[in-house]
Amino acid sequence: MEAKNPVKKSKLGKRKSDEGSGKSSKSVGEAKEHKEQLERLHEKDPEFYDYLKQHGEELLQFADEDIEDDSDTNLEDEETQEGDEIEEDEETIDHEVKKKGKDTPKKVVTTEMVDSWCNTIQETGKLSAIHSLMKAFRTACHYGDDKEDESTLDFSIMSSSVFNKVMVFVLNNMDGIIRNLLELPAFGGKKETIIDLMTTKRWKNYNHLVKSYLGNALHVLRQMTDTDMISFTLRCLKHSSIFLAAFPILLRKYVKTAIDLWGLGGGALPISSLLFLRDLCIRLGSDCLDECFKGIYKAYVLNCQFMNAAKLQHVQFLGNCVIELYGVDLPTAYQHAFIFIRQLAMILREALSSKTKEAFRKVYEWKFMNCLELWTGAVCAYGSEADFRPVVYPLAQIIYGAARLVPTARYLSLRLRCIRMLNRIAASTGTFTPVSMLLLDMLEMKELNRPTTGGVGKAVDLRTVLKVSKPTLKTRAFQEACVLSVVDELAEHLAQWSYSIAFPELSFIPGVRLRSFCKSTKVERFRRATRELIRQIEANSQFITERRKAISFLPNDPAVVSFLEEEKKSEASLLSQYVTTLRQIAQQRYDSLVESSVLVGENSAVFGKRKIQESDEEDDTRDEEASTVFSSSWLPGVDTKKKEPKDGKKKKKRNTEQEERVAIDEDIVEELVLSSDEEDDPLSESLSDEDEEERKPAPSKPENKKQKPFTNPSKKKGKSQAKKSRKRKSAK
Repeated sequence: MEAKNPVKKSKLGKRKSDEGSGKSSKSVGEAKEHKEQLERLHEKDPEFYDYLKQHGEELLQFADEDIEDDSDTNLEDEETQEGDEIEEDEETIDHEVKKKGKDTPKKVVTTEMVDSWCNTIQETGKLSAIHSLMKAFRTACHYGDDKEDESTLDFSIMSSSVFNKVMVFVLNNMDGIIRNLLELPAFGGKKETIIDLMTTKRWKNYNHLVKSYLGNALHVLRQMTDTDMISFTLRCLKHSSIFLAAFPILLRKYVKTAIDLWGLGGGALPISSLLFLRDLCIRLGSDCLDECFKGIYKAYVLNCQFMNAAKLQHVQFLGNCVIELYGVDLPTAYQHAFIFIRQLAMILREALSSKTKEAFRKVYEWKFMNCLELWTGAVCAYGSEADFRPVVYPLAQIIYGAARLVPTARYLSLRLRCIRMLNRIAASTGTFTPVSMLLLDMLEMKELNRPTTGGVGKAVDLRTVLKVSKPTLKTRAFQEACVLSVVDELAEHLAQWSYSIAFPELSFIPGVRLRSFCKSTKVERFRRATRELIRQIEANSQFITERRKAISFLPNDPAVVSFLEEEKKSEASLLSQYVTTLRQIAQQRYDSLVESSVLVGENSAVFGKRKIQESDEEDDTRDEEASTVFSSSWLPGVDTKKKEPKDGKKKKKRNTEQEERVAIDEDIVEELVLSSDEEDDPLSESLSDEDEEERKPAPSKPENKKQKPFTNPSKKKGKSQAKKSRKRKSAK
């Protein structure tokens, strides 16, 4: 009986460790003592030992590797209950390490130690080396944290080269190591596979490694500021995103972090973040779809509240990213699109019913217009799908209502933007939208029909402004931009239906009103443009009329759909060819505006194409890329800014000041207070007075007063030389 007491105690201790109750692991000495007790049991009571072999064989499986593993089990809370999993990875680790790490001195990680761990893992895959490397990885991820947090770490990193080696090796190879331990395929995987794996003993043995890797990587992802380092980390973590199915709390944190990086990052970071989110949505499905769709839409709205020429391409790029992500699951995307489009409809309905200044301002602002642009792009991309087609009609109604809300000349650029959206929807879905009346009404406004009184004026980019000032309204440049845009959009609208059997009737009223404008306007350039459009309309109408004589079916016959089907595919009509020419001319006009006025925004959206190619490189080049990305400049101990000369700082300051000035000059978006030049609108008159006060120039800064008047140095030199020559003459 005396010999059995220690055995019972050891059995109880072993059962507690197998049940996964969350208690701390045994030390190395206790593990060895336990093994010796089992050997003594085999000598003293062989019958009981045989009984354990038959009914509890797992209690006797205690190899030397397990003794080494027990020394490292304080890395994580391996055996927390499934309901309390991964509340906070850092907190669970700290709770374990605080008990043991207060009294023990920290080991300094060296390059030799890291190399030995890496070689052991690649050759034999020993668990003790993996645990040691993960401790070093946790120390590297928490490098630079508060002293209280650093006191809980087992290791300390004193060299930047050690930091680089640990980060690069773990990010590149940890996904493959985990998959080998869990016996998963080398790439990919499904959510169902991870859910089934969570019930196995293998997952219970190694899930702490997965939690440690993902939790610490998330921590360093939030701490890093270099965009290249963050992009590289996200690309590596994308391969392990399938494991987030087992940790819902970590999944939500990863989604939130990736969305923040997508909205605020520069360079290749938006692309890397989008690919990470898209991979999550594809692999995990309903677990993260709603959160990703809501979060990325809100981030887009926050980034599109203000607009200028430098930011135009970036906002368009962000909109394309949102559209790409919504294409992962169209049924779920339709539910979110319906809710967000309904919100826009409620804002427009409030403006139509109340007709107050605040209600109008909510509609005529960049946030509202960019949201309409976003959903227009989504409809153009997925409008032919049955799941997404129901949002086409309500979206077109909202755009049409926004265009007609305040029909004044100061908002002509906003109306043209709405007309472009309607033309895009009509072209992608094949539905007719009554755009011609909106355009022809603009030609009858006195600001476009009478001679200007404000001179030539500065060139106006209608894509970057929603409302123009009164002085700009009277310039020739604004009048020319509006009239040419009206001609372009009207030709675009009619070209979409240039193969319709009803084109002669459809183009009759636009032709009559264009002739009226051609007679009333006194600008020869406008006359030439409208006459050319009229000639193209008449030629296309004559072409359709001749083809209609050869058919025998009625207008309500389904065979009407096949009318001129071959010509439509080849775009053989004269009006279609004319529209192609107009597009090229308009693109050249916009390119000249960008080159002449905005140099800052030239490369604002180029990063998307350039960095996509870099992100699609093969995995063989990862090590080379990682060595260039992870450098010692991120370590707090190395201050790269101090090495820069003073002249470099001054140049940087000058460059940033110039960029800010250009952005301020181009950002002519004013506060959207409605006004008009119409004399019969008392509300618009009162609002226009407020706008005039807002546009008064701000008082100059005191720095400008202290500046000395500019003097030409060449004149000074000339004067001094003249004085010297006079003195020489007098001396002679």
